[in-house]
Amino acid sequence: MNSPVNEEVRALMEAAHDRAANALGLTCTGPLAWGFLGVTLGRRAGDRWLRVSRTARRNAGRKAREGIVGASELVPDGVPRPHLYAVHDWTDGEWAFESEVLDYLTQPIVSPERADIDHDPGLPDEWWADLRRALVLLAEAEGVKATVRDGWIERAFPQFLGVPAPAKVERVTGHGDLHWGNLTAAPLCLLDWERWGRVPFGYDAGLLHANSLLVPDVAARIRKEFAPTLDTPAGRMGELAALAEMLQAVARGWYPELAPRLVARAEALTGVRPPVPVHSEVSA
Repeated sequence: MNSPVNEEVRALMEAAHDRAANALGLTCTGPLAWGFLGVTLGRRAGDRWLRVSRTARRNAGRKAREGIVGASELVPDGVPRPHLYAVHDWTDGEWAFESEVLDYLTQPIVSPERADIDHDPGLPDEWWADLRRALVLLAEAEGVKATVRDGWIERAFPQFLGVPAPAKVERVTGHGDLHWGNLTAAPLCLLDWERWGRVPFGYDAGLLHANSLLVPDVAARIRKEFAPTLDTPAGRMGELAALAEMLQAVARGWYPELAPRLVARAEALTGVRPPVPVHSEVSA
């Protein structure tokens, strides 16, 4: 999952990373850290971290008050995340590139190679308390972007859950990509702020729970820690939105080991068995 899809992508991203480092006056050392399918590439530069991402040229340009720059402006300082020091963006051929200089973190990522977990990471009580506080503080921020859009929910609930979409979606400012590959062990730090914004209430906790279903003790801990959210009608809807998104990924061939647990959890919440066949290619 976290590797370039071919050598052409590898060469493209390594050249882009070198270009960004030269433009920003950074000397990078140590191993390369690849993101999903080689779309991002990060590397240490002293006490900083240089991260480069690419997208199609037609998508060039950061949107005001969104993404990692928007998070640096609008998210409260009490939400633990890497500090943003500089950005450098450019286009080249069919691609647009964005780079950010962030803090280099010494604590490990909980699950550096996958979004879900297959063992208990043994996180202390203080870590869980810090995560609860972080999400409460984040909810107070002024989010601009609607993450997990209403139009997608209208299509995804019947397609991936087998139930009608809710008439109304209660939203709160959230991270939007809260899985184990975006959380560090103690001290807690939340990574990757591309999707942050107005998410369905309960979505963040629901997504983390979905990515924990292979480890029942951790899943139970999440349900306990976030019971005031997940045990409400709006919170259950947010969790279902997370499950629908995960089941869409299953339908595209991802998470084969996790798939039966996702199906069972969705059925437990709705009373309806999701209709999505594993390994089919569908689009919401």
